[in-house]
Amino acid sequence: MQIPNFKNVHNRFKLNGYHFTREQLNDVAYTFIKEGKPSEVSVGNFLLDWLDDSEYVTVKTSGSTGKPKSIQIEKNKMVNSAIATANHFKLEVGDRALHCLSADYIAGKMMLVRALILGLEIDIVPPDRYPLMYNEKEYDFCAMVPMQVQSSLDELNRVKKLIVGGAQMKPSLKSELQKVSTYVYETYGMTETITHIAARKVNKFKKGKENPYFKALPGVTLKTDERGCLVIHAPQISDEEVVTNDVVNIITHKKFEWLGRIDNTINSGGIKLFPERVEAKLNTITKPFFVTGIPDETLGEKLVVVVEGKAELAQDVKEQVAAADLERYEVPKDVVMLPKFIRTANDKIQRSETAALIHS
Repeated sequence: MQIPNFKNVHNRFKLNGYHFTREQLNDVAYTFIKEGKPSEVSVGNFLLDWLDDSEYVTVKTSGSTGKPKSIQIEKNKMVNSAIATANHFKLEVGDRALHCLSADYIAGKMMLVRALILGLEIDIVPPDRYPLMYNEKEYDFCAMVPMQVQSSLDELNRVKKLIVGGAQMKPSLKSELQKVSTYVYETYGMTETITHIAARKVNKFKKGKENPYFKALPGVTLKTDERGCLVIHAPQISDEEVVTNDVVNIITHKKFEWLGRIDNTINSGGIKLFPERVEAKLNTITKPFFVTGIPDETLGEKLVVVVEGKAELAQDVKEQVAAADLERYEVPKDVVMLPKFIRTANDKIQRSETAALIHS
């Protein structure tokens, strides 16, 4: 059996319905770059990077947890990541996949790598809000961000397995997903781990109840450091352990419950609050929002909810907060309205930069 290598293109690989050899893909890449739409230019650029003689690919981080930066990732480790995904989600040769993410970032790059290495038949559509509106085909596998999932609910039954990443899914979206036939998985990962290293089901629960735990992919083991943050041991995709800023409850060396980011933790009157957990309960708020802590003489930090919208909507938001099922210490002390949030290039809210606008 031939060991998968980044220099191999699977003989069952298809792009937009056509099989291409490694040599032919070079021509396709140049055509995308010269004549394609912006999203196809990104695909073309990545294909040229993948097909060159270098053993590494340069990848941009999203900038959601700090300044965007470029890092080098070994191509054969990207191959290992693709194989782990195939094993975890039971992908098979010839499965049909939809590519609807920007190939400028690791998630979009890895969809292409999976197709090339695993022998998937992949169709490329623009990475916009409505990825399933471009054709009426059925797909075995797809990756989306929550915004795309929300906009595709009526068409989602055409996808058998869907992985969702890039941002948290709101409880209201998870509730909607109980109605679809698609198997939907929330993923955990980052650029440094070559996308996801763990996943959990969002619907179709065996015992009828949501499982809050992420399960690690094959070859990945987990532990925490002295801060209580997740440390990832995955030698097939990273030579060194990946130390995160995510506070977790370790259930086993393969399972964990995600609590929130340590840099977002709020200490209010001696009580540690994880904004992400509070936000999950504030599914009554209809506008884009996040919770944060601002200085307070009595509490040290007080919990506030920051909402994107006009100032005159503050009262409506307060009523929506009052309707949420919150513990006493989780109730925001105030509502702050901002006309526009600061976001990354792939539409993630930059919390610290946006929160700084409160005092500007």
